[in-house]
Amino acid sequence: MIYNFCAFVEAPKRVDMYLSALFEDFSRSYVQKLIDRGQVTLNGETFYKNVKLKNRDEIKITIILESTLVVAEDMNLDVIFEDKEIILLNKEPGVNVHPVPGEGWNSNTLVNGILHHCKEELPNIGWVERPGIVHRLDKDTSGAIMIAKTDKMMAYLSETIKERKIDKYYIAVVSGKVKTPEFKIESYMGRDKNDRKRMTTLDPVNPKIAITHGKVIEFIDNEYTILKIRIETGRTHQIRVHLASIGYAILGDKVYGNHRVNTRVNTMYQLGRQALHAYELEFDLYGEKRKFTAPLKEDMTRLIWEHIDLI
Repeated sequence: MIYNFCAFVEAPKRVDMYLSALFEDFSRSYVQKLIDRGQVTLNGETFYKNVKLKNRDEIKITIILESTLVVAEDMNLDVIFEDKEIILLNKEPGVNVHPVPGEGWNSNTLVNGILHHCKEELPNIGWVERPGIVHRLDKDTSGAIMIAKTDKMMAYLSETIKERKIDKYYIAVVSGKVKTPEFKIESYMGRDKNDRKRMTTLDPVNPKIAITHGKVIEFIDNEYTILKIRIETGRTHQIRVHLASIGYAILGDKVYGNHRVNTRVNTMYQLGRQALHAYELEFDLYGEKRKFTAPLKEDMTRLIWEHIDLI
């Protein structure tokens, strides 16, 4: 796989820092390894990793991947729907969707389980670490995720997502009482220039538009709010960042939430991860509008059991 593009920077910046901020799956150490191996060139030449790039410098990245990186593993997959073309799963929390290059996450991911389940017969489109993966969920987000089993379905789903023709609904529980019954959050979002593990709406790196819709379902203990969320775009950490940006962080969110609140909720409800679940996917499949629902996992069911009939 080859990336070839021009950099746009306001001031000179180290290449490894720029690329690790630009590519969400590239850690800085991984970029440095690529540079050391000569897999990154600057204006057609190899360079040392401490070199700074200037505006409109040309960068070329050559990714060499080995198919042996990811192996099939027998996992207990929660299947919602499956046929010869596609499989929809209800992902467990605490599971990465796919390995991240350079991080050594090459086992116990959803991809490992899918490779075993599908007898390793999955699309060749994209990176070998992500066979059939057309969209993702955060590690600690549970719920509905679809995987293509053929190149034809992979291409169809990728284009459908690109055209925003898939409705994605989530259930989230946030800290505080949301006062507006229905709301829309629209902003530019990108990686935080000071912390590459965080996304932000405040002067982000490589900003892209993000649109989130929310509806209040009910309140818990008069201090938490159950929300049904629909996203028009699928930016990294979008729901988590958007809700935190308006003062309603998701319960259990270790990055954007409140540590004190998270500790109390974990003690009371045994919720050790962010209270975010991909609840429904609705899209055209084989010429027919289909809706697929992923029931809440045990921990979130325990949190909102009194109001579960309202979802």
